Amino acid sequence: MNIIKLNAINSTNDYLKSLSAAQYLDNFTIVVTEHQTQGRGQMGTQWESEQGKNLTFSMLVKDLLLEINAIFYLNAAVAVSIITTLEKFKVPGLAIKWPNDILAGNKKLGGILIENNIRSNGEIHSIVGVGLNINQTNFGGLPKATSLTLVTGNMFDKHELMLAITKNLKRNVSRLLNKDADALWEQYLSKLYKRNIPMTFEKNDEKFMGIIKGVAKNGSLEVQLEDDSITYYQVKEVQLLY
Repeated sequence: MNIIKLNAINSTNDYLKSLSAAQYLDNFTIVVTEHQTQGRGQMGTQWESEQGKNLTFSMLVKDLLLEINAIFYLNAAVAVSIITTLEKFKVPGLAIKWPNDILAGNKKLGGILIENNIRSNGEIHSIVGVGLNINQTNFGGLPKATSLTLVTGNMFDKHELMLAITKNLKRNVSRLLNKDADALWEQYLSKLYKRNIPMTFEKNDEKFMGIIKGVAKNGSLEVQLEDDSITYYQVKEVQLLY
């Protein structure tokens, strides 16, 4: 496995994207940094990380997305890989908050950002970005943030965690390529935060009640409304208030 280690970089996703455009890289090449100065979440939101305390890395995954309708399968594979790894390290209360957050209890441990690029020769390159709060204990004005250390009381080896996550991800990517997506999808749905529980949502500054029933293969959230109708919401179209 090719691992590129950097002390500091604006964004591991941007660095790996530029590198893969400029030269040939092996599948599953990783870029990891001790400090990411301009980390991004979904839709351009900022991801803040204290230097040296957390795990921020990106991995190149080639030619996995064979059907545009199944574009969210890779997100599911990454989320399940992270959850499976953290469970092995005895982290309690783990859940996946749609579309890309990893929670412990009701607080955010980390997030996922996947960017897909179709090359001129038809190849599909996916840049999988992962940010996890590991040994950071002070989150200032972020009351919904937490870390593995705060949740468990233990310190963790960031490199060991990264290797374990990437090992699980390579296995889950292989499952997708071998048409074993259904079992992986069920694992993802089983960890979906607040599934089948009435919750308050907000859309266009208006609040409403609904029940998360699942996630469609294209990544849209399936919500049952108070009149029992089913509606699908795209990323950032609706907010879960928790």
